Amino acid sequence: MSRYTIDSEGFYGEFGGAFIPEMLVPNIQELQENYENIINSEAFKKEFISLLKNYVGRPSPLYYANNLSTHYNTTIFLKREDVNHTGSHKVNNTIGQVLIAKHLGKKYIIAETGAGQHGVATATVCALMNIKCKVFMGAKDVERQSSNYNRMNMLGAEVIPVTSGSKTLKDATNEALRYWIANPNAYYLIGSAIGPHPYPDMVTKLQSVIGDEIKQQLTNEYQQNKPNYVIACVGGGSNAAGSFYSFLEDEDVKLIGAEAHGKGEETGKSAATLNLGKKGVIHGCMTYLMQNKDGQIKEPYSISAGLDYPGIGPLHAHLYRTNRAQYIPVSDKEALKAAYFLTQKEGIIPALESAHALGVLEKLSFKKKDIVVVTLSGKGDKDIETYIKNSVK
Repeated sequence: MSRYTIDSEGFYGEFGGAFIPEMLVPNIQELQENYENIINSEAFKKEFISLLKNYVGRPSPLYYANNLSTHYNTTIFLKREDVNHTGSHKVNNTIGQVLIAKHLGKKYIIAETGAGQHGVATATVCALMNIKCKVFMGAKDVERQSSNYNRMNMLGAEVIPVTSGSKTLKDATNEALRYWIANPNAYYLIGSAIGPHPYPDMVTKLQSVIGDEIKQQLTNEYQQNKPNYVIACVGGGSNAAGSFYSFLEDEDVKLIGAEAHGKGEETGKSAATLNLGKKGVIHGCMTYLMQNKDGQIKEPYSISAGLDYPGIGPLHAHLYRTNRAQYIPVSDKEALKAAYFLTQKEGIIPALESAHALGVLEKLSFKKKDIVVVTLSGKGDKDIETYIKNSVK
């Protein structure tokens, strides 16, 4: 077994597991016992691949960014998850999990969302498959991501604004878990590679289509065996996990995660979990999380709603601990600058989350012959108001 493979208890090394209330044990056991057989079945694979191709529009392009490449004096490709139906990578996971829910006979989906991309993707697939869904979203995120809130309502989802705590992703997740405990017959569709086993492994495998395509496209379209770098933003970490997964055993491929550093460590307003956090349990798994001196969860901060989370997926905690991947903090200002630079150099407006991945380019030194792949996990339409309010000249 690879040292990057989850074990029978759901751990990547010392991170992962299932730390759950007793009422949820039957649901989690049902998933643990069935998800691999389902996703490996021919019926699932046929429908999943067909929907990714004909509904989502995969494969997403691997775009050679000529102007970025010239500026950084290297070869830069952008993996364009932003052009997927619904505008981000999230739909890969929601299609897979709704299909799993159907195979398990579930009739009702619940989900949490931060930036709203997962909520929109969940509402979209539930509409497609005629399944009711309820989405929990922090009240602060409802305000700063109003277009996605309105899209979810239009798609027929019941969206619940969460007013507790910081009114962001952490609190939306808390409320979704509370609801699931009270309504165990529902299926909880987690949006990132976080949560109790089997969610981190299941979401990573559903998102691994990103890395698989990068590898195939480099080979088929550009006659390159593999990149030197794969760069992706990390909140909970699903797009990064999907981008990295196909390259975990290729030790010469450098894996770089961009964490949201907000206003900086000295301000106390950051979401750079691996750089500032400590080991602990959050939302059902052992991982790194932001904690105060008393061990209580510390409120994270980022200009990006999708990265405003105090924990990180256990796979990333393991990759960090084993030095297989490097995680670099990127501030709000650095992300905004990178977003404007891409927009004005390549005519592509990235999501604020993806802007953090682009911000890493300023922090690394590349060789001219290097091949660098940056995953653009989402489009920036949802963030236009934030960009305008924080314009970079």
